[in-house]
Amino acid sequence: MSSKNPDLKIPVAKVIPRKLNIHGIEILDNYYWLKEKSNPDVIKYLEEENKYTKAMMSHTEELQENLYKEMLGRIKETDLNVPEKIDDYFYYSRTKKGKQYRIYCRKKGNLTAEEEVLLDVNQLAEKFKYFRLGIFKVSPNHHFLAFSTDTEGSEKYSLKIKNLITSELFQEKITNTYYSVEWANDNKTIFYTILNEEMRTFKLFKHDLGSDQEEDLLVYHEMDDAYYISLSKSKDRNILFMTIESKITTEIWYLDSDQPEDRFNLIQSRQKNIEYSIAHHNGKFYIVTNDQATNFRLMETLVEKPSKKNWKEVIGHRKDVKVDKVEAFKNHLVIYERENGLKTIRIRNLITNDEHYINFPEDVYTFNYRSTPKNPEFDSNILRFHYSSPITPKSVFDYNMDTKERDLKKQEEVLGDFDSSLYKTERMFAQALDGSRIPISLVYKQGIVKNGENCLLLYGYGSYGASMEAGFNSNIFSLLDRGFIHAIAHIRGGGEMGRPWYENGKLLNKKNTFTDFITCAEHLIQENFTSPNYLTIMGGSAGGLLMGAVTNMKTTFFKTVVSQVPFVDVINTMLDPSIPLTVIEYDEWGNPNEKVYFDYMRSYSPYDNIEAKDYPAILITSGLNDPRVQFWEPTKWIAKLRALKTDQNRLLLKMDMGTGHGSSSGRYDYLKDIAFIFAFILDELGINT
Repeated sequence: MSSKNPDLKIPVAKVIPRKLNIHGIEILDNYYWLKEKSNPDVIKYLEEENKYTKAMMSHTEELQENLYKEMLGRIKETDLNVPEKIDDYFYYSRTKKGKQYRIYCRKKGNLTAEEEVLLDVNQLAEKFKYFRLGIFKVSPNHHFLAFSTDTEGSEKYSLKIKNLITSELFQEKITNTYYSVEWANDNKTIFYTILNEEMRTFKLFKHDLGSDQEEDLLVYHEMDDAYYISLSKSKDRNILFMTIESKITTEIWYLDSDQPEDRFNLIQSRQKNIEYSIAHHNGKFYIVTNDQATNFRLMETLVEKPSKKNWKEVIGHRKDVKVDKVEAFKNHLVIYERENGLKTIRIRNLITNDEHYINFPEDVYTFNYRSTPKNPEFDSNILRFHYSSPITPKSVFDYNMDTKERDLKKQEEVLGDFDSSLYKTERMFAQALDGSRIPISLVYKQGIVKNGENCLLLYGYGSYGASMEAGFNSNIFSLLDRGFIHAIAHIRGGGEMGRPWYENGKLLNKKNTFTDFITCAEHLIQENFTSPNYLTIMGGSAGGLLMGAVTNMKTTFFKTVVSQVPFVDVINTMLDPSIPLTVIEYDEWGNPNEKVYFDYMRSYSPYDNIEAKDYPAILITSGLNDPRVQFWEPTKWIAKLRALKTDQNRLLLKMDMGTGHGSSSGRYDYLKDIAFIFAFILDELGINT
């Protein structure tokens, strides 16, 4: 849709040519100067873009408000999650109407006991435009709380410790931390990692409660720029794990949680392309590894003999089934697998060796085991998981691993007139030119007519082996109720179809990600779900790279494009090792200092392949403090697009000057961001109510 205000001045970035010669190839970059965050002219340009975007979207303000109210109206604003029992305490968090952030609480003994508020994030966030809670770790004796906060979106967290008995904060403040923090069992020793300038967790420290950070003992320093450190604790709480990993290689060390003064012990030294993860169970390690197993297999060994030469196979490699993770309870192993694009749960009784899979009722679904609930109790036969589908709200189940009975503890309440029976999910496969079958998950309102005239939002990512799960999102119903179809393309580069699916969409196979996405769009058009005049595509971060690449490849194939925090300046980013995460990412994209990777990256990099031609309407969103995809990537991208594109379609940049990679932090502000995006999409398609 063209501008509602044709007299509005379109922002124009200054052209300051900069030439780069690499591998004998001269690259001209007219907008390299936009990298200079401290340059007042850069900030001025961003403010002009924001002003332009606001003006170009001003006629949709009523639509934005309606969308916001709709989405908010589906949410139970005052609510609490299912309490999680740890020892004699029940931990939970709750929300309160009108408050942006969660309130973390516990009760002792039973759920009728008096509530103890541990942390009210709303109070902590009062003075900040952006606020994110990082880690939340209670000490083993439940007396102390370690928590971290980020007030800029930079993902550099400050760690504090609260005395839960007196409600007072300890004096010390540990800065520049990330998500890895663990308590030793003595309740006074804390292990944590810190970040270097490239946002890599490169040092592990040990902190004594009540001391100054400067006195902390350096436990480990990882010198290799391709590796980063993370911490975890076994379910039985007996072992601390220090994992040192790159994108393709793992090395794990362990320490008795009761002996924090001891040294960490090596399990298996790093060997390139060998990955593994560990679970501890009664003097034994269970190991999930890709050693001689592309889709991973399950091994075991005694703690006293942890090295690879002693590993014995428990579950062998299977071509069509990937082992994702293993979780060890006292009497059960829970093996999380993935088959034919869907996640599965396999239960093994360690007493009887009997096995079974948990049955799920829908053809399109997902479940969550990575975040809460975390199943903290080792001596339990209950497995808790979150289940959902595009039309089934998030449901918390307690599953009895012996009786196979499941108990629905809570289903997320969707307010208003929501009725799941009014909608339909569908799973189909598009066929790529090489014969690969690409899964597509769809949800739409019952009664949709396949006449090629339906508005369709196609979402994609396809990187890092990450799987885009088809779960419940109440916000999307604001589009479905306006006649939209929502589809997710499970393209190569992701992990939906196992490890080979990822391998075939990275490095010198990266273009499969883009052609798969186009194939999915073509398939949906061929099946008369939609047509190019009604097709919107959307992706963020590496999915923003996808948006830029496919838009260059199939410029007039899409009506509207939404690209969030997009990684689009591939060459310049990957040539600069000082940029956060660059060196770590060589195993994902390749090292452009090697000509074969440079040539391949240059052939698809969105910024480097902009041409003088018509482009669809594009909305780009970003955050000035983003450490993962630097603000200048979308900024340079839009500047070059403005200079070269030959159409009159809207091209907008919404740069949040106070956030990072994850958009607004408050739950109400986040909904306003979504309402803005949806309003842009609807407006481009001529839907104004």
